[in-house]
Amino acid sequence: MASSADSARPMVAAQPGVPSIALVAGEPSGDVLAARLLSGLRPHLPDTRFHGIGGEHMIAQGFESHYPMDKLTVRGLLAVIPRYREIKGIQNALRDRLLAERPAAFIGADYPGFNLGLEEQLKAAGIPTIHYIGPQIWAWRGGRIKKIIKAVSHMLVVFPFEEEIYKQAGVPVSYVGHPLAELIPLAPDEAGARRALGLAEDASVVAIMPGSRMSELKYNTAAFIGAAKLLKQRDSTLRFVAPMAGERQRRYFLELVAQAGLQDVEVQLLDGQSHTAIAAADAVLVASGTASLEVALFKKPMVIAYRMMELEWQILRHFGYQPWIGLPNILAREFLVPELLQDAANPQALADAMWQQLSDAPHRLRLAQRFADMHHSLLRNSAVESAAAVLKVIQA
Repeated sequence: MASSADSARPMVAAQPGVPSIALVAGEPSGDVLAARLLSGLRPHLPDTRFHGIGGEHMIAQGFESHYPMDKLTVRGLLAVIPRYREIKGIQNALRDRLLAERPAAFIGADYPGFNLGLEEQLKAAGIPTIHYIGPQIWAWRGGRIKKIIKAVSHMLVVFPFEEEIYKQAGVPVSYVGHPLAELIPLAPDEAGARRALGLAEDASVVAIMPGSRMSELKYNTAAFIGAAKLLKQRDSTLRFVAPMAGERQRRYFLELVAQAGLQDVEVQLLDGQSHTAIAAADAVLVASGTASLEVALFKKPMVIAYRMMELEWQILRHFGYQPWIGLPNILAREFLVPELLQDAANPQALADAMWQQLSDAPHRLRLAQRFADMHHSLLRNSAVESAAAVLKVIQA
C-alpha cells in the first residue's frame, strides 16, 4: 500500500505573515459545499491562503489541495477497512502540518469520520474548528455528540431543526440554509426540461435514480429497472429517463441491466443532467440520500428505496432512531412519500408504490404544496450565511 507521502502533492511551505484557513472535503458533495463557502469568504479575506484537501470545485475557487480528494472517498462501512492505514496516514500528516502552521481556523466539510478526529486534535491545540453540515446524530449514532463537543468550536447546520439539538448540547451553532434550496428554482420548468431531453410535453415520464455510487448501482439497479418493466406493462406510454453520474457508472449500469436480463426495458440514459431529469418527470424512483431532497425541492412525487450489502444492512438497521430514512420524510416528520428498504425494495413493491404516486392526482397536489413549504424553510443565502459564521469565529 502506498504511503501518505507517495499520495501527496508537494506541500508548499506556509509564507510568513500570510494568513491561512485549512479545509478538508472528502467527497464530491463536501467539495461543492466547501466551494460555496469559499465563494462567500473570498471577498472578506482576499489575502488569505485556503488549503488542505478538496476537489475541483474548491480548486476553482483558488484552493490548494495537498492530496487528491479521491484518496479519501470511500463508500460504506466495510470498504474503509483496507484503506484505513493510508487514510490515517494522510490525516496524521495533515494534522502535523496544521499544528506547525497554526491556521486561523480549520473547516471540515462534512466527512465526519475523518474530520471530527482531526478537529478534536486541532481544537485541543487551540486552533478554532468549524464543521459544516452537522453529522446526522438525530438519525443515528447519537453518542457522537460527545466527540462533537470535544472537536467542534462552531457547527454550521443546513436543516432548521438541527440548531436546537446542538444548542442543547452546548455546541455553538449557526443555521445557514441548505445550498440546494438556492440552486433549485422555486418553480421548476418542467416543459423546458422535457424539451431539453427530447420528451413530449404531454408524455408520462418516470425518472429512475438508483444512485451515483458504484455500490448503490450494484444493489439497486436490478430492482429499479425491474420495477420500470412492470410499470411499462401497466402503461405502455410511460417514458423512463436515468441520469448517470459518469461514463464508469453508465457502463456498470448497462452491465447490471444485462445481468438481470432487463435489456428490453427502454431507458433513456443521460450524461449527468440529474436536475433536468427530475424536473421533466411526473414521479421519481430514487435511492435514499441527498437526491431525495432534490426531488422534493423540485416538488415531485417519489418513492424512496435503498438496498445494500446484507451485512451492512444488519448493522445499520439497529442504529436508526427514527421511523424515516428519507430526508423529505424526516423534515416533514411523517411518511409523505413511501420508503422501501432492502428486501422490501423488490420490483413488484416498487412498481406498485410508483403507480400510486403517478395516478393519485390529489396526492400529487398536496405533495407539491408540502414540498414548496419545505423549500421556503431551507432557503437562505448559504454562501453569505456560512461565511459570516466563519468570520465571527476567526475574529472572536
